Amino acid sequence: MIRIRLKPDDVGRIRFAFSPVWEAVTSVRALSNNSLGSVHGPWLRRVAPLTAGDDMQLLKALIPSFGYIPDFITPAPPRRSTSLESGLAAIEATPLDLVRDELGRLNRGNPHPVIPELIADPEAALVRITDALRTYWHRALEPDWRRMRALLQEDLAFRLDELASGGLDRLFRNLHPSVRFAGDRIEIDRPFVCPDGEPQAGQGVLLVPCVFTWPVALPVTGAPHVPTITYPPRGLGRLWVSQQDTNDSALADLVGRTRAAIVSHLDLPMSTTHLAHQLDLSAPTLSVHLAILRNAGVVDSHRDGRTVLYYRTPLGNHLLTAAGVNPLATTA
Repeated sequence: MIRIRLKPDDVGRIRFAFSPVWEAVTSVRALSNNSLGSVHGPWLRRVAPLTAGDDMQLLKALIPSFGYIPDFITPAPPRRSTSLESGLAAIEATPLDLVRDELGRLNRGNPHPVIPELIADPEAALVRITDALRTYWHRALEPDWRRMRALLQEDLAFRLDELASGGLDRLFRNLHPSVRFAGDRIEIDRPFVCPDGEPQAGQGVLLVPCVFTWPVALPVTGAPHVPTITYPPRGLGRLWVSQQDTNDSALADLVGRTRAAIVSHLDLPMSTTHLAHQLDLSAPTLSVHLAILRNAGVVDSHRDGRTVLYYRTPLGNHLLTAAGVNPLATTA
């Protein structure tokens, strides 16, 4: 078991964030650890032909199928959400002594011929690593990022509501089965010991919903990094499921094909820009339909920063079910 012991100020500095870089790093491990029959099977089938070459050999050396991953390649996001480029810039800014230390630790646990090359020239290593992550991201994850981001935003909205409704006890009770809050510490059931022993917080704690950590929760706790726990977001089972055709459904007869398609697509929260792109509609036309559906209680919205996200209500789910179109489950 891993314990993150909390100082009094740490409780008020527990925060959430998500990061494209974290998704890239954990998805490389998922390539090795997930089968075509797993929740990520549809994604694996799509990206398998795209994940060959020297860049992938480098990433798989850095991110083995089990055990330690150098913490510097998963930098703590400074804000609730960040861009790929800001995450890569944070990696490039890693102190070179820390790069050598963490790569050396990796090589002792999972030796690979490329790792000593990186240790010998850590400055060049950072360039190679960020270039490989950037190339991999554009090939394997960028096409799905809008949908992944919507799932992560939905999870954060739920977690913040849990925190507001029931405090830290309720938040951690529902975060992940292996994670518990015990007043002065957070406990994580893991079968391995942290390389640096039990961490002392002092910097708060960062909670990161991450699509590709499924099905486990992963701690990143080595000094000098912010103690971090990644966990699978709610509703992960919906992520790779194709949208169902509602054109000939009873719901389309009732509300029209366009509004039926909108209701069907909102299994994950979407902005008007995202939804307009998915449905090939102009934003003004879509806004009219969304206003009608919201007034009828079929969809609703919430604000995430500067973005308004629309989502299907329980009434919308019932309408889809009654029309013979099965809404996707709301939990993973």
